Amino acid sequence: MTVSRFRTILYTVAAIVSLAGLADAAYLSVQALTGETLSCGGSPDCFRVLGSSYAKVGGVPVALLGALAYFTVFAFATFAAFGYARARTFLIPIVGVMFLATLWFLYVQAFVLHAYCRYCLFSAAITFLLSGLMIAMPPGDTSVRKT
Repeated sequence: MTVSRFRTILYTVAAIVSLAGLADAAYLSVQALTGETLSCGGSPDCFRVLGSSYAKVGGVPVALLGALAYFTVFAFATFAAFGYARARTFLIPIVGVMFLATLWFLYVQAFVLHAYCRYCLFSAAITFLLSGLMIAMPPGDTSVRKT
């Protein structure tokens, strides 16, 4: 398998994985914006996390920011799979920021709130997987379009 084909597969997997994160974040965004009761499988921890002051940044639900981030990853990963080099240039820092934000929110859940949200942990797993895919990406490829 050529490096170019391997990259295309990794970008395609990243695009598909980001859709799972987008679905999770969109669900939480709708819940946050409409005030609907979230189904957490009876776990009170979920409500403690999602109802905390850490669930919003400047009045904007963190889940909405996550949905925007996952959609952006989906778009750039799709463009990168089709060979657009600039997409890769933007994709790696976005996933890096998502990774750092995930570490922060895991810290908050573990050491500040002492409660865990299943949806948040799922999002963390998706972000870690996306980070791993970016790390696994082979460096440089002369067959990638320079547009």
